[in-house]
Amino acid sequence: MRRNVLMMLEMEGFKPLSAENGRKGLELARRENPDLILCDITMPEMDGYGVLQELRNDTETATIPFVFLTARGEKLDVRVGMNYGADDYLTKPVGHEELLAAIAARLERKRTFEDHTQEQLANVKFTPDFSSPALLEKLGLTPREAEVLLWVAQGKSNADIAIITGTSEKTVKNHMTHIFEKLGVEGRNAATVCALEVLSTPVLKPKRQANLGTGSRTGSEKNH
Repeated sequence: MRRNVLMMLEMEGFKPLSAENGRKGLELARRENPDLILCDITMPEMDGYGVLQELRNDTETATIPFVFLTARGEKLDVRVGMNYGADDYLTKPVGHEELLAAIAARLERKRTFEDHTQEQLANVKFTPDFSSPALLEKLGLTPREAEVLLWVAQGKSNADIAIITGTSEKTVKNHMTHIFEKLGVEGRNAATVCALEVLSTPVLKPKRQANLGTGSRTGSEKNH
């Protein structure tokens, strides 16, 4: 089944990765940070529920769309899977069209969310002062957490921040977890907005005024 799904996804232009058990799948997801995860429930070493819990408890993988693909199709099984935080639940055997439709729907939802976040950022003009992380301590952060967030707000990755601060990526990741918890956010974009609001005075960009006349409309704009 796994081989068939891999072949089908490759033929559709995807770049699928696979693992033969839950533990390896979890490690692969953390290392590669995929756009979407298809996961069985009954697997060696770690079942699908355990994989999903670990992913949702990790800020780096918490928002990855997750779809159960399993032979366990009872209503109770579906309810349990969704309660664990799965985005969708498909039962074997599943047709190619149904699987592709589910994947497309979850990827589109993810893109819509990301586009909305980027739109929010684009509609606000910030003039941040990155000279010191001290202001970020007002958010309830420790000096080290404030320093990490300062670099996050400048677009630095965890690896970059680890080099800059002379710590390990694991330490930076732990700081990020604490930052997200204290700010009440789920991702780097939202944390960046919080940081920029503190480090600068945001000014809303003026909205473009509609050009209206007494005659007929000659054109229109599409907003994406």
